[in-house]
Amino acid sequence: MIKKTTQSKGNYLYQLTIIGVLFAVFGFVTWVNGILIPFLKKSCELTDQQAFYVTTAFFAAYFFLSIPSSWILSKLGTKKGMTVGLTIMAIGCLVFVSAASDRSYGIFLTGLFIVGMGLALLQTAANPYVSLLGNIESAATRISIMGICNKLAGIFANVLLGSILLKNASEIQNKLDVVTDESVKNQLLNELASRVEVPYIIMAVFLLIIAFVIYKSSLPDIKEQASADSSGVTYLSKGKTSVLQFPHVILGAIAIFFYVGAEVMAGDLITIYGKNLGFSEDTSKFFAVFGLTGLLVGYVVNIILIPKYMKQENWLTISTILGITLTIGSYFTSGSIAVGCLASLGFANAVMWPAIFPLGIRDIGQFSNIGSALLIMGIVGGAIIPPFYGWLYENSILGFDFKSAFVFVMLICYVYILWFGKQGHKIGFPTKV
Repeated sequence: MIKKTTQSKGNYLYQLTIIGVLFAVFGFVTWVNGILIPFLKKSCELTDQQAFYVTTAFFAAYFFLSIPSSWILSKLGTKKGMTVGLTIMAIGCLVFVSAASDRSYGIFLTGLFIVGMGLALLQTAANPYVSLLGNIESAATRISIMGICNKLAGIFANVLLGSILLKNASEIQNKLDVVTDESVKNQLLNELASRVEVPYIIMAVFLLIIAFVIYKSSLPDIKEQASADSSGVTYLSKGKTSVLQFPHVILGAIAIFFYVGAEVMAGDLITIYGKNLGFSEDTSKFFAVFGLTGLLVGYVVNIILIPKYMKQENWLTISTILGITLTIGSYFTSGSIAVGCLASLGFANAVMWPAIFPLGIRDIGQFSNIGSALLIMGIVGGAIIPPFYGWLYENSILGFDFKSAFVFVMLICYVYILWFGKQGHKIGFPTKV
């Protein structure tokens, strides 16, 4: 356990800064997918549905690594676990160099999965620090600060990598449209693919430097804490032998599944959505920044509203209804207004993880660790929902085009989250809690 009472203020700020840097890394690596999707679609000559497998490879790692990560951290300790996670991410970045030289989409996806593996381990290790570094009463403020670090890094990633990877994208596309010589076409595509090499080598070096700093740092290991008495038993967990006996945990994992799917749909896919609306790639490559800005504003509003002025479940309900309204608005509008609706979904989504996660593991006592792992597995929604969306409209299933398919998929996500926020999280609890 972290001994907060013996920490000096300087040591506390040092440790919190390290965790803040980690959350910035999470944001940079995760939100750069919004640029990789159109970049790989062009350089590897993919359909929209195939390009959306970027999210599949990345987020699938959370599903497979969330529970094993807990075991790895129990064996290595938190600090060494973070070091290993960063090293794994660096290896995944270096795989991109090999993928670029061969222009192999399969190797690109392998690199993304490896990066996701390291990130899953890091997320499992770093998140508890946010609550335990300092007084528990101020944990919500620290969580929001970490969220802001995450989204600022995501905005920076989209601006920086968008400027490098998709520079003069429209001009390149025009050349590809008219070229008839296959060797000239391959040369253009190879030059485009090679743009990823230097940025990802730099990312790998940076990740290794952070790994070394953390390994040498004074970050303490976190021991498992009981959430109630010394045995970790709560009134709700008495007599229970499995986390599967808590309906709200399973329902919460499903809510995370739909939330992450909706966030990826609104964030990572907005660039291709904008292109389908008729915007040039040189313009649409920055659309993801607007969505991230909405998320950033949403985090600030969360800090102001919760819990002083509003309960988290009530704000979740309002935000979900806003998400439904904006989704429908994106269908009935076009051009900049439609893009604005998608970008504004970032604001609506900002409260969903902070609200769903605690509601999903509420009062499960000694099952808190495995319950948290199950909820983290729900992140796999980001791997499944975007390709499903691409499949719907590219194959004209039930007559869907890219706009109507977007509304259909997003409404499924939001309607379930709305139900969970109103009723689902209460299932299994006595009438009066």
